[in-house]
Amino acid sequence: MIIGSGENKYEWIDNWAEVPDSESTRDGWAHHGMVVTADGRIFAFHPGEPTMLIFNSDGDLLDTWEAPVREAHQMALEVDGDNEYLWIADPGSKSMRSNGTYSPVIGDRGGQVIKMTLDGQLLLQITQPDHEIYVDGTFAPTSTSTLDNGDVWVSDGYGESYIHRFTATGEYLGSINGEEGDAGRFSCPHGVWIDRRKSEPELYVADRTNHRVQVYDTSGNYLRQFGSEVLTSPSNFAIDGDHIIVGELRARLAVFDIDDNFVCYIGENESIARVERNSAEDVPGWPNNLDADGNVIRSKILEPGKFNSPHGLAADSDGNLYSGEWLVGGRYTKLVKQ
Repeated sequence: MIIGSGENKYEWIDNWAEVPDSESTRDGWAHHGMVVTADGRIFAFHPGEPTMLIFNSDGDLLDTWEAPVREAHQMALEVDGDNEYLWIADPGSKSMRSNGTYSPVIGDRGGQVIKMTLDGQLLLQITQPDHEIYVDGTFAPTSTSTLDNGDVWVSDGYGESYIHRFTATGEYLGSINGEEGDAGRFSCPHGVWIDRRKSEPELYVADRTNHRVQVYDTSGNYLRQFGSEVLTSPSNFAIDGDHIIVGELRARLAVFDIDDNFVCYIGENESIARVERNSAEDVPGWPNNLDADGNVIRSKILEPGKFNSPHGLAADSDGNLYSGEWLVGGRYTKLVKQ
């Protein structure tokens, strides 16, 4: 099945990844990120267990290891010379099944961002910064990205809607919250991304509940915003050449050119995508479904070629895209660039 248009056409490979079958796989509510390494391995995460899953481009499972997180909510790859490191944003809680329903269960570690080797060795942990917002607030990171000097930007998307900057050793440097420019206060800044397509890198922020992307320089100075007319739920980013792919939790990917101009949607499921602005009745139980007793069950309306709830997104060097969706049991899809 070919989806997309123009230069942005892809073959949809449904259920691409060889995820080990188990009760926790079937019942786990997947809610995680994805990255692709220089040698083409795809790092994803188990729907129910704190287990990293490493695949090749064909979806074969190559390796697994236990991760010291409640949830690998979003992941980023740091390249330092010939070495690569994995950064994980962990909000500290995960929706888990109990008596037919799901509710958030807090882990022992709380909200954190960690740096790991690609074989699962813990190198650094960053926890709640010393900021007045956390006197009564919660630190629940959703995303992270690194600068070339090693500094780390961390998005507290599920906590206080701040974005914090740390040094490579975890020393707190400062914060932004959207009030620096004319766009206004962040509301669930779900994803952060260092865009290196231009001569000067920029910090892209998926300001999800505000239906827009905000852009800063790498020092935290506001530059501009875009996407409010065409985005409903921007959550993550990937790069394909000069195009940036914005993953929308509401059932599609949105493509923008290097000047932030909208190009097209990919894999749009209109019955879900239109709901975010309260213009239509929601799918009962979305991103899942409900049984006759009102219990949450895996979605029965998943369709090849249409997204349901893309949460993890990554691209390889050939422009192929990999998606992990937010729903019970997860769904892993590969889009092969045409």
